[in-house]
Order: sequence, then structure tokens, then C-alpha cells
Amino acid sequence: MAPVTASAVIALTLFLLPFQYAVLKLAPHRGGAIPHFYHRAACFILGIRRVDVGALATQRPLLLLANHVSWLDIVVLSAAMPVSFVAKSEVGAWPGIGFLARLQRTIFVDRARRTATRGTARDIAARLNAGDAMVLFAEGTSSDHNRVLPFRSALIGAAREALSLEGAEGGSAEVFVQPVSIAYPRRHGLPVLRRERPDIAWYGGMTLPNHLWNIMKFGGPEAVVSFGRPMAVTAETDRKDIARRAEAEVRAMTLRALRGEAPSAPAEPSGELAILLEAQTG
Repeated sequence: MAPVTASAVIALTLFLLPFQYAVLKLAPHRGGAIPHFYHRAACFILGIRRVDVGALATQRPLLLLANHVSWLDIVVLSAAMPVSFVAKSEVGAWPGIGFLARLQRTIFVDRARRTATRGTARDIAARLNAGDAMVLFAEGTSSDHNRVLPFRSALIGAAREALSLEGAEGGSAEVFVQPVSIAYPRRHGLPVLRRERPDIAWYGGMTLPNHLWNIMKFGGPEAVVSFGRPMAVTAETDRKDIARRAEAEVRAMTLRALRGEAPSAPAEPSGELAILLEAQTG
């Protein structure tokens, strides 16, 4: 099963690459549509069933603060909505992955250099002001999925400062921050036990190829994406308070999903890819 799944993912990637590259060259503001379709198709191929609880905020500029469990988070969130990500600079150097991240207009941050934070925040601000929804994994790293780690507030505050009227040219007076929880409570219709969650999580010294192969081999989990209440952030807002509030809400939403209090995904995702293809060609 894994070789077939891998072949399908590779074929999908190679087919869409030139189209996305052309779009970014000719109309970069439309660069979110193909990655959105790509990740929805990838979810279908990998057997990931997605459940959305709540909805993406309509306010803009919008920064999404999410917990981070695995590389699967990128696939799941991108399938839920057209978004770009803020990622650690090391991702940009990964063979193949870095190239794909750039095609999704990822912003890279060097977490080892605190002086780089302001420059990264201005990059985020420019994208937010352009109407892009940006995802920041606020924990700064991935976890074993048995807990939500403390949220880091540095980039939240820097983006706020850059978006204020006193900040970057053309900036907004406020930015909206929406907490987003990602959880993987079930696999093949059965609950994922606490001791089994690290099999889905990707963290520590785990290698990406091995983890990716295991997902392809055993099948993807059900993914519950929970959207919290958007919060308005202005130049006067305490960034640490926003981080605490977002962290508390993400932790609560994650716990509800892992306990099975969120609605279950449909048993069979069959036909979704055909619907997606029809929507793209119709």
C-alpha cells in the first residue's frame, strides 16, 4: 500500500509543480489556490479524514496561532483553507521540502537570532496587509500530542508592532488573531490511545522519511481542526496576554477533540477527489 500511496503523492506533486511556479511568477496574489487543492488531494491519497469545528474568521488581517503536532499539520491546515506558514529557517534547507515550502510562500524565521525577529515580523505584516491568512505554530516546536506546549509571544508582539499605524507603511491599526487547534483523535475509526499518539506526532529526533513512510503504510488519522474566537490586537495590546489566551483556548479545544467531544468525520471520504477535480475544471 505504501508504494502505491507514495507514487500517487509524487505524481500529484510533479503534475502541479509547474502550474504553481507559473502562478507565483505571473500572479503571486493568487498563489494560495493550487496549494489548497494540492493538500486536499493529498489528504484523500493519504487517507486523512478532516473535521472542521467552527470556521475561519472573516476579519483581515488574520494571524492564526496553532499548536504543532506533526508535518501532517501543514497538510491538514492547508486543506482546510488557503494559508501560508511561518516556519523555522531549517525547513528552508531541507531537500525538496524547502522548495515546496517556498512554493507555498512560507516565511522563514531564524529562531537562533533574536535580532531577526523584527525583520520577520515585517515580512509577516506585509503578507497580512495583503490579505493573506498566515499560520504561526506558536509553541515554536512540535510535541508528542499528549500536551500543548507554552506559546511563545515574540512574533505575536512583533507582528502587532509592524501592523500598527506607527509601523510599516500601509499597516493596519489592528490585526486579528485566531486560535486554531489540531488534533488526531481517531485512526481507522478507532480512538487513538494516549500511548499511541506519538506514532502520529512527529517530534524530537524522528526522521521525516521514516515517519512519512509509516503514515503511508498504516494510513492517515482523522484530523480535527477547531477554530477559536478571533481576538483583535492593536498597538496597545499586551502580546503576552494574547499568547496566554490563545494557548488556553487551543489547549481546551485540543482536549475536547482528543476526548472525542468533537464530531466524527464521515466514515468514507470516497468521491472527495472527484468533487475537487470537478470544481477545478468546472
